Amino acid sequence: MNQISIIGAGIGGLTLGNILKQQNLDFTIYESAPEIKPVGAGIMMAVNAMQIFEKLGLKEKIENTGNKIHGISITDEKLKTISTTNVWALEKKFNSCNVAIHRADLQNILAESIGFENIKLDYNLNTIEKKENYLLKFENGNEIESKIVFGADGIHSKIRNQILKTGNIRNAKQKCWRGLTDFDLPEQYFHHALEIWGKGKRFGFVKLSENKVYWYALINDKNFREKIDLIEEFSDFDPLVLQILEATKPEKIILNDIIDLAPIPKWFSENLCLIGDAAHATTPNMGQGACQSIEDAYIIGKLLKKNKNFNSVFEEFQNIRRKKVNYIVNTSWKIGKISQWEKGNSIRNFLMRSIPESLNQTMIDKILKLELE
Repeated sequence: MNQISIIGAGIGGLTLGNILKQQNLDFTIYESAPEIKPVGAGIMMAVNAMQIFEKLGLKEKIENTGNKIHGISITDEKLKTISTTNVWALEKKFNSCNVAIHRADLQNILAESIGFENIKLDYNLNTIEKKENYLLKFENGNEIESKIVFGADGIHSKIRNQILKTGNIRNAKQKCWRGLTDFDLPEQYFHHALEIWGKGKRFGFVKLSENKVYWYALINDKNFREKIDLIEEFSDFDPLVLQILEATKPEKIILNDIIDLAPIPKWFSENLCLIGDAAHATTPNMGQGACQSIEDAYIIGKLLKKNKNFNSVFEEFQNIRRKKVNYIVNTSWKIGKISQWEKGNSIRNFLMRSIPESLNQTMIDKILKLELE
């Protein structure tokens, strides 16, 4: 029998594994994929996540593998600034910086730190039942009994669906393409991420390493059609956008719907707890999805240091975290709607430019400050 089972070797599950290892707790991670391989795309680890990786001794390795980002701006189609974040001040305050990295590279760093012997691949959870302990049945035929279970299995969590029987997935009615390409960005974007707002569409890009660029493009559902030509769709954007799209091989592009999870009443049951997207999936408009799962793992670790009663830890964990993640889920949803306006864009951009920098910094500080610090 397992003492602790973590379902899902995404960024949240792997971070939790690192934190439990630091406390010499016995655990096993079960991952549905047959291998941790370079699928997916880029990801931004914000200052809050990097503070936690520093505590795990992984900050330097992540910084060296990815690319430090010292500036983040929102612009219009012609790259005229709408708003920008004073990242230098945040870096000084929190002694960390944003890092853009390939998701698979980050997963590998976290997995290596845990030790692959603690991660079981090709274990796709089929059912979970509560008996005296939890009985986990996997599609590969294996059955495992576990005293404590963490559901780090994403927005479509089987743990949440089968044990807590809750969860309403909301569709933002936006389509999102994500791509990776080899491209030589102009020097001004070596350490600066950009998101470009147009009429009912957006395009963002960031350098991950040497000449590897991660980009994403969004349009509203009603403008989506099969075999859409993104170069044509974004032809009114700055030529740099079109050059990035032209440089991307079709097989390096993935397409998804933008979805999130409406707040659920409870993240835990007896000896079981959800973390990350399984508990509070958010749209990606604030770059905080994975970062919040990392914060979840960190808070659970902090609470376990002073109290090894998992059930009281799970309750306290939800009480501490709920307000912040609800704020992020709700704010991200609103930003997603505003950024995809099809009319009144000049008014929107004017109002965005009018927001005092101090107000912007206050909001960002609220997100980046770790709880229990």
